[in-house]
Amino acid sequence: MIYWLIEVERLENYMEASDLFVEYLQIEKNASPYTVKYYQNDLETFFKFLAEEVIDDLKMVDYRVVRLFLTRLYDRRLSRRSVSRKISSLRGFYDFLQREDLVASNPFKYVSLPKQDKPIPGFLYLEELEKLFEVSDLEDPLGQRNQAILEVLYATGMRVSECRDLLLSYVDFTIGTMFVKGKGRKERYVPFGSFASAALDTYIRDGREKLLKKAGSTSDSVFLNARGRPLTDRGIRLILNKLVDQAALTIHVHPHKLRHTFATHMLNEGADLRTVQELLGHENLSSTQIYTHVSKNHLRDVYLNSHPRA
Repeated sequence: MIYWLIEVERLENYMEASDLFVEYLQIEKNASPYTVKYYQNDLETFFKFLAEEVIDDLKMVDYRVVRLFLTRLYDRRLSRRSVSRKISSLRGFYDFLQREDLVASNPFKYVSLPKQDKPIPGFLYLEELEKLFEVSDLEDPLGQRNQAILEVLYATGMRVSECRDLLLSYVDFTIGTMFVKGKGRKERYVPFGSFASAALDTYIRDGREKLLKKAGSTSDSVFLNARGRPLTDRGIRLILNKLVDQAALTIHVHPHKLRHTFATHMLNEGADLRTVQELLGHENLSSTQIYTHVSKNHLRDVYLNSHPRA
């Protein structure tokens, strides 16, 4: 019982530093609630480890302690991705503590992250997309909405959360752009083409008005459910699954797959990496570079099928 009380006291001391770090993430870094939650989970794992090792001061953590912590993580058979995230979180945490003069150095600074296998993102071929675009009943309000969602996701490459949060005031049909609020409160403008414009215009003028009447209230959200209320992330995913079933496709389509498809098709048709990075709202170019693997495979296939001496 006494040991348990000591352990709780240590955790409470650690949490004071954690609370300061969370406040920094929220106010200065504009981190999303999901990002903050992941940091908190990673810190909690580390704090429990420190309590088990009877380390009651964050200043006592050195490279040896870090290596022992890594061993414990691998003993739990965590994936390399999970280990990398935890080490990255703790490196950021100790960077913050060092800036605030709460510790003298960052013991995680020189720890190398485990190399990760980067899976090539899945994407849809044009033939598969065409089948999806053909299944919606464009005379029905829900069909108009589903078509508009599909066209917007493919035309802009936006995330499902960005599609969910799209407001009428964010859409400018005159110049064909949408204002998008992305991750970490980052904002950007993305263009959309004639197909998305036509589908969206039909839905907003006709289907959306009919859906809105069912709610008996007003809403600035672009995409509404069958009761006239704003759609959720889950609602958009269910819509895409239904479209796949109607198209009799044997593939799995999620909103992010349309985002992958957007990026892959843009690069395959000659768009430069920086432009695609801006359109996707990626902070780092490395996040966008994964799509070049798909693009290179496409170029190789074209070469092998087209060159006389390939």
